[in-house]
Amino acid sequence: MREKIIILDFGSQTTQLIARRIRDLNTYCEILPYNKFPFGNEEGIKGVILSGSPFSVHDANGFKTDLSNIKNKYPLLGICYGAQFIAYSNGGAVEPANTREYGRANLMKVNNEDPLLKGIEKGAQVWMSHGDTITKLPQNGEIIASTESVAIASYRIKGEQTWAVQFHPEVFHSECGNQILDNFLNICGCKKDWNPASFIEETVGKLKEKLGNDKVVLALSGGVDSSVTAVLLNKAIGDKLTCVFVNNGLLRKNEFEDVLRDYEVLGLNVRGIDAKEKFYSELKGVTDPEKKRKIIGKGFIDIFNEEAKKIEDVKWLGQGTIYPDVIESLSITGMTIKSHHNVGGLPKDMKLQLVEPLRLLFKDEVRRVGRELGMPENLINRHPFPGPGLGIRILGDITPEKVRILQDADDIYIRGLKENGLYDKVWQAGTILLPIRSVGVMGDERTYENTVALRAVTSADAMTADWAHLPYEFLAKVSNEIINKVKGVNRVVYDISSKPPATIEWE
Repeated sequence: MREKIIILDFGSQTTQLIARRIRDLNTYCEILPYNKFPFGNEEGIKGVILSGSPFSVHDANGFKTDLSNIKNKYPLLGICYGAQFIAYSNGGAVEPANTREYGRANLMKVNNEDPLLKGIEKGAQVWMSHGDTITKLPQNGEIIASTESVAIASYRIKGEQTWAVQFHPEVFHSECGNQILDNFLNICGCKKDWNPASFIEETVGKLKEKLGNDKVVLALSGGVDSSVTAVLLNKAIGDKLTCVFVNNGLLRKNEFEDVLRDYEVLGLNVRGIDAKEKFYSELKGVTDPEKKRKIIGKGFIDIFNEEAKKIEDVKWLGQGTIYPDVIESLSITGMTIKSHHNVGGLPKDMKLQLVEPLRLLFKDEVRRVGRELGMPENLINRHPFPGPGLGIRILGDITPEKVRILQDADDIYIRGLKENGLYDKVWQAGTILLPIRSVGVMGDERTYENTVALRAVTSADAMTADWAHLPYEFLAKVSNEIINKVKGVNRVVYDISSKPPATIEWE
């Protein structure tokens, strides 16, 4: 039985960070909407965490839920809004703060005899981010930490296993945050034994049980997610797995051939399908990013459906969906940020069931699983590459000539990162072809050609990202090489936007 922590998401931008910190402490956890606690399916649940929220507890549209059957049954930790909601819904008082409490703060009073704050010293730095503040605790409430300006920085309810903090222990700036979360796991009695080896053992066992002697067709992309998915499925069902790698004409330069060669070392049964003309035809004249994503996604499904029909009695479609795909595809507010073609089920006319062994893993966890499986580093360390490929790195309509320009420019950029020891220092890098032409001079001639943007970010899980501070000398060298060698480009720019507010991909 897998033990787990349930994180109820009230809409905070940092909910995923809570999950990351818990996973880093070798404990499995799941994020669920604030009102979707799995009553009736509670096997393995060791404790519950309530996230922050963009709302106030006084907002008419704020997220609220009944905690009565949770807080008397499981250890409970409220974070920021979660702390205020516990107080507010149990007879305490939450009022607007005199000033917005945001940024670094230090714990000036700490009861480190309390199990939640064990090992936390006076002066420990935490991160505040709230406009309301708790002014009165529920009955039996006890303050266990304060800052200079926040009297109730942390509290517990005596007689219950209920704790709360008005700061964010999950963010980097809360220096004692990991210790607090680790203390909560100790309160919950977690064994903290969830790791890549245990994930593989459990997942392969479940796949064997779920799939039995059924056949699976898997969509390979060349990235680490689908590659690890393939190895896990191969480990579970062997030759009953057929992998399909599609050249949609939107891959990186020479990637179709290179990736097929890489898969030879894994002993996988792979079919390579060259379908670039199909995709170019269906994308002709389309400029809207969502329409491009959907056309490309449908194209993949159509091809997999066609290939699946060639495999007698195939019943399952494997995909390398990971947690950030699921989270970004649909927030708890119901607002789609961007669609992912490998999230959300299958078309009705596709008579296959979906199997997604990595659906609840973050990217760095997928890489750790890959290493545990003994996969080669060049596959494990491959940068994330979007499912729609260069289709969303060509802003505007897609033509074979634009693909050629972008592939050539991107090849110079990625090869340069590798040759200068920078590739493994960034999370993801790529080149974007802008729908902009500008005047330039080459030799004595006037040019009027395309602009490309270089993008490189650092991240741990793609939920947040910072632009990579690549050396100026490197950027200058790459810019010169692209302009000199790629026909059709006369200007190179570098994207210095972080996520949020910008996404990693431009479309």
